[in-house]
Amino acid sequence: MTAGAPDLRHLDLADPAFDVTSPAVHDARDHDWYAETPYGYAVLRYAEASALLTDRRFQQGNARWPAQNGIEEGPFLRWWQEVLLSLEGEDHARLRRLLMPAFRRRVIEDLQPEFRRIAAELVEGFGSRGDVELIAEFAEPYAARVLCLLLGLPDDEWHQVARWADDLGKSFGIRVKEDLPRIEAALAGLTAYVEAVVDDRAARPRDDLVTTLLQAQETDGRLSRDELVVSLVFLAFAGMETTRNQIGLAVQTLLRHPDQWRLLAEQPELGRAAVEEVMRVNPTVTWVTREAIADVDLHGLHLPAGTIVQVLSHAAGTDPTAVPDPVFDIARAGDRPPHLGFGGGAHHCLGHFVARTDMAVALPMLAQRMPDAVPDGPGEWLPVSGNTGALSFPISFRPT
Repeated sequence: MTAGAPDLRHLDLADPAFDVTSPAVHDARDHDWYAETPYGYAVLRYAEASALLTDRRFQQGNARWPAQNGIEEGPFLRWWQEVLLSLEGEDHARLRRLLMPAFRRRVIEDLQPEFRRIAAELVEGFGSRGDVELIAEFAEPYAARVLCLLLGLPDDEWHQVARWADDLGKSFGIRVKEDLPRIEAALAGLTAYVEAVVDDRAARPRDDLVTTLLQAQETDGRLSRDELVVSLVFLAFAGMETTRNQIGLAVQTLLRHPDQWRLLAEQPELGRAAVEEVMRVNPTVTWVTREAIADVDLHGLHLPAGTIVQVLSHAAGTDPTAVPDPVFDIARAGDRPPHLGFGGGAHHCLGHFVARTDMAVALPMLAQRMPDAVPDGPGEWLPVSGNTGALSFPISFRPT
């Protein structure tokens, strides 16, 4: 490196203005497979990232996120330490095994007609108008109402669930400490709500996810009531927030490629492919965290036990060594290596099939009902770091 040249091996992920999809990240990826960050090392290339996510010398690193941000006590810290995302070993395997029946492919596929009904109802509200604020009028109510459907909650309560989920979602942001009062208020509200739902289903079982999970208490390896409540609170906010954010990012990406927007409208069967291709180039989860559980020598880099590593999803998904022609193309999604937007290994996202299915329903419907769509102003966006997405996204289109 020449004197005065920038240090391509340091990326300031702690800076709210830092963009993890920026040329600085691509330059660092060209320089080496990893870079240094305030949150440990960042993995930038696909081969190393994909291998690390399934490497048993690493565990999920999110358990240390509160401590990394100076949060050392309180209800948020206690809850965070108990969620599936933070557990390891037999505790993680047992809880994941007991939660799995509610997320089987057949269960979710049977809900597709209801996903279509919700999406169509929302689109009818603005399709003839020719403009929409996508997040408030579609992405948020769609994600929240799908979540209410899954949990068996009243559809008209989606507003309150969405508000709690939105505030809890700030726990993944780099401003988590300053947002802590809102996070803990939402945690208290959503926990009390979920406890009431669990008590109701125990007394009056029905065909929904909560009842299915309550029945897991009768199987080998009991799912305690506290574990069930903690898990449902996490599923409620994670499922709603990530789907809402990813729909906004998906439409943003497709509108940057008008030919792809038209193609999706003409061939709605490409909905699933569109989800995969969008998550390769514009994922809401911009990094996935791992922690070394032993001293590891990885491709010439020595990582002592306890070292935190961040897998940067966009950098890996657009790595030219893995995708020589990384141009966005939904018709070629099947030719790409699997994206890392849902993580990998033992901590692969439990609800990935829900997200894949509800977005595969929504995106073609939006493309069909919003021809010639273009952004109508810049909108408002979260930092392109941590968990990202749109807070508002105005769009105009030819009325249908």
